[in-house]
Amino acid sequence: MPRLLLSLLFCFTISVSFLSCFTVGEVITCSGIVPMRSRNDKISITDFGGVGDGKTLNTKAFREAIYRIQHLRRTGGTLLYIPPGVYLTESFNLTSHMTLYLARGAVIKATQDTFNWPLIAPLPSYGRGRERPGGRYMSFIHGDGLQDVIITGLLVLFRFIDRLILFKFEVEMLKVKMNYSSKDLVGLRVSNVEEADYAGNALLVDWHQLRLFTLFNVVIRFVTILAPPDSPNTDGIDPDSSSNVCIEDSFISTGDDLIAVKSGWDKYGIAYDRPSSGITIRRITGSSPFAGIAVGSETSGGVKNVHAENINLYNMGVGIHIKTNIGRGGFIKNITVTDVYMENARKGIKIAGDVGDHPDESFDPNALPTVHGITLRSIWGEKVQQPGSIQGLKNSPFTGICLSNINLHGVPGPRSSPWTCSDVSGAAVQVSPWPCSELTSTHQTGACSDHF
Repeated sequence: MPRLLLSLLFCFTISVSFLSCFTVGEVITCSGIVPMRSRNDKISITDFGGVGDGKTLNTKAFREAIYRIQHLRRTGGTLLYIPPGVYLTESFNLTSHMTLYLARGAVIKATQDTFNWPLIAPLPSYGRGRERPGGRYMSFIHGDGLQDVIITGLLVLFRFIDRLILFKFEVEMLKVKMNYSSKDLVGLRVSNVEEADYAGNALLVDWHQLRLFTLFNVVIRFVTILAPPDSPNTDGIDPDSSSNVCIEDSFISTGDDLIAVKSGWDKYGIAYDRPSSGITIRRITGSSPFAGIAVGSETSGGVKNVHAENINLYNMGVGIHIKTNIGRGGFIKNITVTDVYMENARKGIKIAGDVGDHPDESFDPNALPTVHGITLRSIWGEKVQQPGSIQGLKNSPFTGICLSNINLHGVPGPRSSPWTCSDVSGAAVQVSPWPCSELTSTHQTGACSDHF
């Protein structure tokens, strides 16, 4: 079995919860927060009766193999090897200290018979099903309160037909293909996953995105996620109430936000009180009719210390979207997005306090979010219909907004729409077209910190 490659680049967590990175050569990465661990103990799914013919149901084999890993507890954990073939299965749980390793040509295929598919409680920070009241189906690949989990391989293919999830992994280039309204956990290295105080998900697979719920120390790297642009609710990656997350070197093309940082929904997220923090997003390319890099709109537990850089976006709805709403409460602060190129976008930048619905009618209209310390720097756009808008809340204005070195060029023909702003304060440095009078004009170069 080929030995997994180890990263020579590494990062560590510093006191303000950012991922501080070292570089070897020219590439900066935070992927070293979770090492690609080698497992001395190795078992194969075929040892437990697994058959890769695409017809035999392998649920029992997966569950027995993982039961063995969980209860024998070999020193250093265990690698579960999936040889070439198509392995049909119902949902199954991962366990701590394991690697799910798929050989080239290996396929894990979800059965379409959902009669035995378990229903589980909604996430505690959402209070109900995200799209409708009630529970939700358990994830295809699922786990609660886990530590030290790796999913990788030379070439990995998960297939969830109808919802159509296709995932491909490689040691140096981890690729994931996701079609239609689907979500799955992939390419993930996790350490010290937080224990939820209910029977919830630490590693969460839903139907339409890769969601990281109440995790910390997570690496997602070399991943491709694809979904048709008209597929609803197909976010790419959603760090949700999670911290110390590294997302790098990936391509995402979906029908919803490419990456959206979240932390719970209205009163449920306020009560759960688990912020997302220390999120690093780097070298991402993609397209979507919605947002490229998004924060929100479910941010009731708070979002802070998010850094995104070297982002390339094409055929976008909104390039950068920071969004919240009355009733959310919580905070959005210390967000930096820099070195972005976008082409053919409906809107370049949107920071808004009127986005997203509510789980029920009992939301608190006095629960106003706080938005402060948003830095957007070195952004270049071509064929951008509207450069941007910043719409704060009358009773909770957005403050500390810094726009620096931004050029968003309109489409050929009549002049594109101007910026619109309200209930916002901050500064702008070298922005074209000029944003709005609410942002203080300055001719200085560099950051806007002197104006806050």
